[in-house]
Amino acid sequence: MMQKSIVLGSVIGTIFGIVIGAAFGAITTTLNGILLGLVIGLVLGVITGALSAALTVKTAGTTGGVSVGAYTGMAFGAVFGMIIGVLIPTSLRMSANTEGMPVLDALMMGRFETAILTSFLLAILATIVGAWIGGKNLVPRDLKKQ
Repeated sequence: MMQKSIVLGSVIGTIFGIVIGAAFGAITTTLNGILLGLVIGLVLGVITGALSAALTVKTAGTTGGVSVGAYTGMAFGAVFGMIIGVLIPTSLRMSANTEGMPVLDALMMGRFETAILTSFLLAILATIVGAWIGGKNLVPRDLKKQ
């Protein structure tokens, strides 16, 4: 169950990571921004999806369901995103091509803002993966026998 869930979590994470990354890159209204967001979403989607799926299998198992999976993914994504956001080097963050857009300039201004944005986006992604995996692995109880 663990291996199948990790593979499915990676696939789901990749798909939604690409969508979230490309949508965030579209804010720049340039092809380079969209492609860069797409690639970053792809990489972080695979990693976040696999780790979130593995953690969901450990916490939810076959009895947790969608809610346990969603909350597990949400908590993991927020913490993982915060760690990733804090580890982004200042030189890379300051050289980000924000196309002079005030929204992106504000989000890339400081380490805290970047970490919060990354935490939020990965929490969304991991919540999707966790809910999907938790729901897929749920084995319903037969209440009529009890």
